[in-house]
Amino acid sequence: MISWQRNLFFIMAAQFLSLMAFAFAMPFAPFYLQEMGVRDPHKLKVWIALFNSAAPFSLAICGPIWGTLSDRYGRRLMLLRSYFGGLILLILMGMATSPTMLVSLRFFQGILTGTVTAAITMVSVHTPENRSGYALGMLSAAVSSGNMCGSFLGGLFADLYGYRQAFFASSGLLLVAALLVLFGTEEFVSKRKEEDDALHKFRLAPGNLGAAGLILIMMSVIGFVLSFDHSWLPLLVQEIHGGLRGVSFWAGSLSAIGGVAGLLAGPIIGRMADRIAPPLIARFSALGAGCMAMLIAVAPSFSFLFATRFCMAFCAGGLEPIFQIWLSKVTPQRERGFVFGWASTARATGWMLSPLASGIVAWLAGVRTVFFASAALLFLLVPLITFIVYKLEHRNNI
Repeated sequence: MISWQRNLFFIMAAQFLSLMAFAFAMPFAPFYLQEMGVRDPHKLKVWIALFNSAAPFSLAICGPIWGTLSDRYGRRLMLLRSYFGGLILLILMGMATSPTMLVSLRFFQGILTGTVTAAITMVSVHTPENRSGYALGMLSAAVSSGNMCGSFLGGLFADLYGYRQAFFASSGLLLVAALLVLFGTEEFVSKRKEEDDALHKFRLAPGNLGAAGLILIMMSVIGFVLSFDHSWLPLLVQEIHGGLRGVSFWAGSLSAIGGVAGLLAGPIIGRMADRIAPPLIARFSALGAGCMAMLIAVAPSFSFLFATRFCMAFCAGGLEPIFQIWLSKVTPQRERGFVFGWASTARATGWMLSPLASGIVAWLAGVRTVFFASAALLFLLVPLITFIVYKLEHRNNI
């Protein structure tokens, strides 16, 4: 019998290292681009927007494909594919010689990786329904803590050894993550006819598809809103710091602060979601995050910026995991790869459009205005969540 606790432990460890690997170098792309010779502020903003949109664009296309394949051939195989694919691409990014090459590799990253979605799918399928909130909350904590450690240590590493070496080092972390999943987890892919019949019935059930579809729309909006300001945090840090030298340490530390907040928020909110209606938690989370985003926009110093970013990240930590838990509760196990594949597309669509939209705001009105716009979007989530809840209750699927 497969132990869901053992799978959860090893997948959490692998996801910690995986997100640590990506956070080890990716947040410093604005500085890496400047090192490549992109010094004009307007051109830099364009390249930052393209870099941060490239992977979500390709991920949005490939997410349902990988999700469907995971239902047929196993979620573990898809998780290993994402780790080994990311390993190769991080090495190549460290060898990039131009912004065009870096953005192109970022595009292929979206095709081959997607570790978070693959991990969520595998954990949700092997976890008892009454423990899904706990398991996905713990997985969210592993993701946040990996981001935290990767950003902080990556900032130190980049300042000491350079941005290219940071990409090479991050590939080693992904290799260890892949080995943990390869030797520490197991999966049984059932081919029983009754499960295939249940899958067929699910696809033909408008009520179930309607519930999942509305949540997927909400996840796309959440992805757009939560990533709206991410691309511009390094430039805000650079503005407060006053220069490029040594800025990676401060940018990495700020990301680490957000990771600590996410680490605390994941298990707390995950446990709450097993007892309290997810929409209620999501509304309060959006409201709190919006208030903090307004304060970030006027941050005069690192101490103020770090404190407000921590509070915002803690509040925002209640949004994505809540909708992942919610989606798993309305989706049959046999369909989760397919549905979570579309969830990947939904989130990635938001991630793709977000840096493009925020890039226009930054180009027209400055970097700090992006954070005011982010606050407005977070406030707008509250009535939108209320509307989605009304529609779902009308369908009798909550």
